Amino acid sequence: NEYKSYLRIITMKLKLYKEVSSKLEKFKFSSDIPIDKLLHHYDIPRNTILAILSQLIQRKIKKIFYQCNDLQIKEEHYRMYNAEHHNSKRGIYELAQKLGMPPVLLTWNILELVLCDRGSVSNLLKDPLKIPDLVLREQVTFCLDHDTTYGPNVNVIRKLMGDEYELVLKDRLRLMQIPFKDEHILRKEGYDKTPDFLLSVPIAVDGHVINWIESKASFGDEYTHRQYLQNQYWSYWNRFGAGLIIYWFGFIDELGDDIKGKGLFLRDSMPENVIKLV
Repeated sequence: NEYKSYLRIITMKLKLYKEVSSKLEKFKFSSDIPIDKLLHHYDIPRNTILAILSQLIQRKIKKIFYQCNDLQIKEEHYRMYNAEHHNSKRGIYELAQKLGMPPVLLTWNILELVLCDRGSVSNLLKDPLKIPDLVLREQVTFCLDHDTTYGPNVNVIRKLMGDEYELVLKDRLRLMQIPFKDEHILRKEGYDKTPDFLLSVPIAVDGHVINWIESKASFGDEYTHRQYLQNQYWSYWNRFGAGLIIYWFGFIDELGDDIKGKGLFLRDSMPENVIKLV
């Protein structure tokens, strides 16, 4: 029953994904997204919508990251902060809303200009209580607490979610009595790029041989999947053969069609009916 709580996921056609993502792309940083309206309109689980939104946000951040780190732009933002927002508890947060950028990214840039030391900025974002200026400390803390798109808190949540779903899959493999080596064991054995689970005995899924399994606590969209193919999946395939990729929050149907003939197979959970090839 506990495992089944992770299975309320769907795949979707590319056309539907584009329709949903086009609505989500209209979001602004630090503003509430009308998730409930989308859930009412589409028969899509909340976690899938949130996963798609998270990936769109990360891509949007990449687009503005270099622009926002230009020294002249940083100095202009700092001037605006000093002129209008430096005394308000929500000063940095409100300016970030006005500028259309993640509050924690703006916080980083302002602290960097105040301290002139990137190393100190990183430490203070991890422990804002060390900021001596009380108003600035409140502003930084507010941004860290309310920025759901960027920053150390978001990174921790993303890491914990990935670990949770890996643990779910590990428990499932043990329950199914499928022997495996996880990535920690494989790295001790000298492998650099490793899947989450290399099967000690191959299994067959829908007539296809599977040698390894990768767990992704995300939605498999075109961009994300293409990046993983280039950076991970093809390396695993070259070294270990055919593999299974689990996108726990679903994936675009057509992506599975594109690669299944090449020895990579997509699912949104661990298949129930597998054959151990002893």
